[in-house]
Amino acid sequence: MSTEYAIIVKNKTRLELLIERFNTKAQAKFYIERLGGNFDDYEIENEIFQNALQSLQTQLSKVIKNKIVERNFVSSFIFSENQLIIVIGQDGLVANTAKYSKNTPIIAVNPDKERYDGILLPFDVSNFIGGVENVITNKFNSKTMRFAEAKLNDGQRLLAFNDLFIGASTHISAKYKISYDNKKEEQSSSGLIVSTPAGSTGWLSSIFNMSYGITGLFEKNLKLKRPKLKDDELLFAVREPFQSVRTQIGITAGIIKNQNNLTIESLMPTSGVIFSDGVESDFLRFNSGAIATIGIAKETAKMVLNE
Repeated sequence: MSTEYAIIVKNKTRLELLIERFNTKAQAKFYIERLGGNFDDYEIENEIFQNALQSLQTQLSKVIKNKIVERNFVSSFIFSENQLIIVIGQDGLVANTAKYSKNTPIIAVNPDKERYDGILLPFDVSNFIGGVENVITNKFNSKTMRFAEAKLNDGQRLLAFNDLFIGASTHISAKYKISYDNKKEEQSSSGLIVSTPAGSTGWLSSIFNMSYGITGLFEKNLKLKRPKLKDDELLFAVREPFQSVRTQIGITAGIIKNQNNLTIESLMPTSGVIFSDGVESDFLRFNSGAIATIGIAKETAKMVLNE
């Protein structure tokens, strides 16, 4: 099927969110500067992004019809086979979009290379149009990305492009039974992170940073190593497991692949949640009686490569 429409997915800048909160730019500036903050940084960030967005729209309109969809509407937007998706923003916006994309080709654009790492953003406004033309002519190269999946015993499912969080919605300890690799134990922790290969440089990396930082106090010349996951692998890590008479710490991390799933049974009467890709508003309730099976989903995302 031919590509007839481009959907531009964007998020509001910090300045736009401040103006929404305080009604005017002047009031937002007064609030930030009164607290000793640097309002110039908000303005610079917004100006760079708006210029990048304008350039993107100007170039794109010469090639294909297009419209903008704000990030908070992506979950309810219906993508179709005759579309392509252009994400412009931070790496996390790619993750937030991909799980609703239904394998529609995604061109990810970095609007500000001085501000965003761009690990998931191979294009910028100077070269993205080549990717668009390649998709339109069906001559593009892409990488298929696998999702993590949390499936509850009542049939509910949640997908994750980067990572899943399983735990309590507040800072109280999460209580649950965990089963992995023919082992089972009761745990109390700050929750679990399950990461895809795409997410291994995100939230999961902060867990490695913390672990190596603490260990580095006692072990000299310790070199930080990052996980290199294969496309068909997930990595889970238990955050801050607590050992007690009742709870154990024997299962703290592991690789999930093929049929080697992770199972978690909630022991939390209330406040148990599972959310994905850092979006707390899109969640499954995970309270007592709920059992989650964590594995690799059948759905995929199609990321256009800059080649």
